[in-house]
Amino acid sequence: MRSVSYVQRVALEFSGSLFPHAIRLGDADNDKRNELVVGDTNGKLYVYKNDDTKPWTVRSCQGMLTCVGVGDVCNKGKNLVVAVSAEGWFHLFDLTPLPSKHSEASSHHEPPPSDEQRPVFKQHIPANTKVMLINDIDGDGKCELVVGYTDRVVRAFRWEDLSEGSDHLSGQLVLLKKWLLEGQVDSLSVNPGPDGTPEMMVSQPGCGYAVLLCTWKLEQQQQPAAEGGDNSAANRDAPLRDVILHQTSGRIHNENVSTHLIGSISRGCPIASGGSGLFALCTLDGTLKLMEGADRLLWSVQVDHQLFALEKLDVTGDGHEEVVACAWDGQTYIIDHNRTVARFQVDENVSAFCAGLYACKGGRNSPCLVYVSFNQKIYIYWDVQLERMESTNLLKILKANPEFEDLLKKLGIGDDDVSAVKDLIHKTLYYPDKHLQNSPSQHWGPAGADSSSNHTVAQDSM
Repeated sequence: MRSVSYVQRVALEFSGSLFPHAIRLGDADNDKRNELVVGDTNGKLYVYKNDDTKPWTVRSCQGMLTCVGVGDVCNKGKNLVVAVSAEGWFHLFDLTPLPSKHSEASSHHEPPPSDEQRPVFKQHIPANTKVMLINDIDGDGKCELVVGYTDRVVRAFRWEDLSEGSDHLSGQLVLLKKWLLEGQVDSLSVNPGPDGTPEMMVSQPGCGYAVLLCTWKLEQQQQPAAEGGDNSAANRDAPLRDVILHQTSGRIHNENVSTHLIGSISRGCPIASGGSGLFALCTLDGTLKLMEGADRLLWSVQVDHQLFALEKLDVTGDGHEEVVACAWDGQTYIIDHNRTVARFQVDENVSAFCAGLYACKGGRNSPCLVYVSFNQKIYIYWDVQLERMESTNLLKILKANPEFEDLLKKLGIGDDDVSAVKDLIHKTLYYPDKHLQNSPSQHWGPAGADSSSNHTVAQDSM
């Protein structure tokens, strides 16, 4: 396990307090650049853009905001910002800027005027909301809204549009399904099943999870048969098994320890026929697991920190998403599919965490880590990239460079003389002004080092 250090960060102005799921990254204004959306316990919704420390816009909601999201929840072809309060108030905001001749040339477009600060839609749903997901959970190509509650209930809603063919929002949320779980719900996610269709997954205490079946599709198929078949009544009355519980380990876990999961982890290539998607789980007692389907454990890692948040992020740029877990004390673990671990330590204790893409510098999305401290500060560490996950050493990197071999030949040093090569590298790095001033080595000096990133430092041995 090696340590990395990220130093490029932005400290945002934020004076409120928030719930762990009231922070989200996403394209809130549909400009192809991601923003940070934060909701606090006073009903204020903040949207941060670029590297500005002050919020780009602030909106008012009703109640204590427990979860926020960004997505095409109304299936209109554009993202909306969703904020749900503990009291059950569902708010929709459309932050898409009005067309203007300057909007395309600048990423700092102005937010809507003050008379448009109110939500474009508000509806009351059951109270005590805890976590929220916007995704296609039944494979029909349209997004649903899934909400987890503190009473171990999960509900799925769908937007029923009353203004077809218009961009104007006119409609309501319609309840599709209600599931009752055995344990507390801390995470909602979607993962491809063996047949490629999405599976709705819910974390359960003790490093377990449950798959929730979208039985409304079956119920819709049964409705036409109910009108003309003698067996239809019996079929309708037969209970459907809509919650399938899974335990990921044979060893006994504390059945009360909270668990988080994240699904649809990219492996850089399409899933093979008959294969399942990758998903990860973490527990408050420090267990981390990567699973492929319900039965195949790829790896398990035990750490000595209390993990309370789990995300996925491609930090190497190779299409493989790494698993990112954060602890209350700011210790962050980044683990790839081969169980290679890198860790990053934040200076302060953390009350909320998320990871994803954010457009901070240069107007482009880059991987970032977002921390909310108990001192009411939000830190965005941007451009958190690594050239590789596995540990290596300087000598190995230099030997892969043809120019390095040519320089050794000019100096009369064989590349198989390890001690002489190490001595040359040491003197070149630490005493460049005193060593071989007239030799060709002065032209490459420290530039031969592995300097792919000026904001990451790996503690690797030479």
